[in-house]
Amino acid sequence: MKEQYWKYSLIIMIVGLGILLFRQAQPFMNGILGAFTLYLLLRGFSNWLKKKIKPLASVWIITIGTTLFILIPLSLFSWALVNQISNLHFDTADIIRPAQQMISIIEEKTGFDVLSEKNLSFIISQVSSIGHSIMTGVSDLIVNLAVAIMLLFFMLWEGDKMEQFISELLPFEENNKREVLQKIQLIVRSNAIGIPLLAIIQGFISLFGYLLCHAPNPVLTAMLTGFASIVPLVGTALVWVPVTAYFFIIGDWVHGLILLAYGGIIISQCDNLIRFILQKKMANIHPLITIFGVVAGLPIFGFMGIIFGPLLVSLFLLFLDMFRKEYLTNN
Repeated sequence: MKEQYWKYSLIIMIVGLGILLFRQAQPFMNGILGAFTLYLLLRGFSNWLKKKIKPLASVWIITIGTTLFILIPLSLFSWALVNQISNLHFDTADIIRPAQQMISIIEEKTGFDVLSEKNLSFIISQVSSIGHSIMTGVSDLIVNLAVAIMLLFFMLWEGDKMEQFISELLPFEENNKREVLQKIQLIVRSNAIGIPLLAIIQGFISLFGYLLCHAPNPVLTAMLTGFASIVPLVGTALVWVPVTAYFFIIGDWVHGLILLAYGGIIISQCDNLIRFILQKKMANIHPLITIFGVVAGLPIFGFMGIIFGPLLVSLFLLFLDMFRKEYLTNN
């Protein structure tokens, strides 16, 4: 009885402290999961490099190289985005005129004054809130990048011990342990590589349509379209639909209809097709697992939910299959 008391008391303390630590680590979750993702991507190369040179030197080389590989493209992308935004040129008269007509129609049909003092105050407060959210997001990004690089160093240095510890904790037989660990590595690697690759491909595909329709600032719009491809369910429509609406508002029906057809047939369908091909080739998982995984993962993990959400769904299905094989099919 005393041993049982100690055992369950220890389990309760472990679970309680684990929940407490998880809640406190929530602000740094993207950095923690990012470090884990980078470790799975680099562990093979790290093990190879450790055999060629001193282990500590190899860890330093990979960590510094990864930092530069992340920071330089991120800085270039931010610079290009800021440069594109600063060079934006809109014909304000063409935008204001149809917007005023639309506001007049709304007020005439519904009696709702869009430009009332109350509504303008609400719009101004929302703009201020968006600006604050952007500044908070930038500071969180910097902190999480620092956390990811720091954790990556220690994971690369003591990765074998960490993997052995996790393997010993898993409540499975040895063959099931290997299957779980292989599944984790396969899905994380496929999403970490496939999602950015999909965004780049979608950016180039959409750029052709924006150039064809003479969309305002097609390069910036294509960059935003590529980034929007990671958003579940809606995806690239977050960008090309408002651009299409812009053409209709200013009365350019020809380009509006062309972009509507191009976005609905080419951009959106290519998004589904390329996503399906990449997932099948890299991890052999159904696209629905990715979609539902991202929807479930974003509220839990934040941005890294696009990688670890599908992992949760895949592991859930894998555990169900293990249970079926172990306890149901043999009876």
